[in-house]
Amino acid sequence: MARPPRQNQEDRASSRRVGALAALWPFMRPYGGMLTLALIALVLTAGVSLILPIAVRRVVDNFGIAETQLLDQYFGAALLIVGLLAVGTALRYYLVTRLGERVVADIRTAVFDRMVGMSPAVYERLMTGEVLSRITTDTTLILSVIGSSISVALRNTLILFGGLALLLWTSAKLTGLVLLIVPAIILPIVVLGRRLRRLSRENQDWIAASSASASESLQAAQTVQAFTAEEPVRARFRDLTEKSFLSARTRIGVRAVMTAIVIFLIFSGVVGVLWVGARDVAAGTMTIGSLVQFVIYAVLVAGAVGSLTEVWGEVQRAAGATERLVELLRMEDSVQDPARPVAVPSLAASEVRLDGVTFHYPTRPDRSALRGVSLTVRPGETVALVGPSGGGKTTVIQLLQRFWDPQEGAVRVGGVDLREMSREALRRQIALVPQDPVIFGDTARANIRFGRPEATDAEVEAAARAAAAHDFLTRLPDGYDTFVGERGVMLSGGQKQRIAIARAILRNAPLLLLDEATSALDAESERAVQTAVEALSKDRTTIIVAHRLATVKRADRIVVLEEGQVVAEGTHDALVAQGGLYARLARLQFTEGLAAE
Repeated sequence: MARPPRQNQEDRASSRRVGALAALWPFMRPYGGMLTLALIALVLTAGVSLILPIAVRRVVDNFGIAETQLLDQYFGAALLIVGLLAVGTALRYYLVTRLGERVVADIRTAVFDRMVGMSPAVYERLMTGEVLSRITTDTTLILSVIGSSISVALRNTLILFGGLALLLWTSAKLTGLVLLIVPAIILPIVVLGRRLRRLSRENQDWIAASSASASESLQAAQTVQAFTAEEPVRARFRDLTEKSFLSARTRIGVRAVMTAIVIFLIFSGVVGVLWVGARDVAAGTMTIGSLVQFVIYAVLVAGAVGSLTEVWGEVQRAAGATERLVELLRMEDSVQDPARPVAVPSLAASEVRLDGVTFHYPTRPDRSALRGVSLTVRPGETVALVGPSGGGKTTVIQLLQRFWDPQEGAVRVGGVDLREMSREALRRQIALVPQDPVIFGDTARANIRFGRPEATDAEVEAAARAAAAHDFLTRLPDGYDTFVGERGVMLSGGQKQRIAIARAILRNAPLLLLDEATSALDAESERAVQTAVEALSKDRTTIIVAHRLATVKRADRIVVLEEGQVVAEGTHDALVAQGGLYARLARLQFTEGLAAE
């Protein structure tokens, strides 16, 4: 079997593996009161379980007495003990299960909060499907342990040691015989337990890989179908799922073998001890009640050991899941806010400047997306970035939002390096229309209002009118309140883009970034949106990325990027007069446009 991703982390010491569960303590600490009550209920039920055999012994030894009143008292005491056991067990279950649900909900929230703020650099090496697998599958394992396994383990540990002490009190001779088999029981637990740990992590990694594959394929379902690639995609998912199953089957087999060995050794020992005890009863050196008491304690101890072997496997799996979640919580992001961020200058009155910026993406370290780019955008100016695909235009947009940091040079606002600011404070002054607009699985109104959640319905509709979206939105079944489907599947590409433009207009930020904002619009809608954008740009700094030169002709300045460098800049007419790349692109586009007309 091939090895799943990150399998090099498997060979860790067992103490460190189980010790990973200590990372759960910060999430449990706020609920100390609930935890304390659960521990009290746990100790109560364990103690009652250990008292019950003593009551049984008294009943058995006094079963033939003539005083029925005393016999009634023994049976009444036994019934009271059973009642306490029932109440204590129910209370323990309620408290521990509720604590588990609360802690896991907090963990899921913490992981999501952490990952949603990560820069794109993290997602270059980590698939979103894998993150979702950790938030769901791994937290389910942790829930199983907190809500059940740890409680069962602690209760059985108390019963194990308490039972051993009471076994010794009941019969030192028989207890000595029981202890002889303990080393034989521990040996398979230790040996096979190591194998279980490795297999548990391997199984979880294969599940994460299959989840990531499914997420990626389902999000691109139309592309998969368009290229008739359904069968290869299905085959890949089947392969990953089968590897996950084979890994789980191996883990289950090892655990089953370990369980069989342990149970056989435990109960073989119990049978042997019973044989010796029966001979002692026949010889008159032990009462029947004492033998029954010893047998019950022996069964309790054996059951505790067997349960601990079962729980141990769950604890190991949860420890592996905890490690995977802690990896996300402690993951280093290459883009971080400073410890003491400076105030962000007003973008309405500050120039935006790139000073000798060189940048390459982490996955392409040998190829620079930008090389020594210097560019200044004055307050209120509209600057267009044009050039061939791959020239670095979108990279400039991403650097301005500080999704990345340049390897050389600096991006500044009002003379202040973006690395000295809070990213959130910076982005609050920016409105973006991306090349691939993101539409959420919600209503059209909610998607527009995403730009400014406190906006009124009137403001939302005004933004939609400005983006030439009002007419098509009113024709939807429920108008603005129509659910547009996951990723906006009910909308055309142009409609998605107009909603994204309306969202940016509603945000009303001093810096407007348009990355191919009109590429999916028809000619009539493009003219309407272009008029709206021109009106919007009068009161703010605007940076436009466009391949269609007709959309940027009226820009105050056009910057031509090629292979990550600025090769020319000026107005449309000046650049056409200069010749070069821009003039060639203009000639091709406008000649084709005239020919098409």
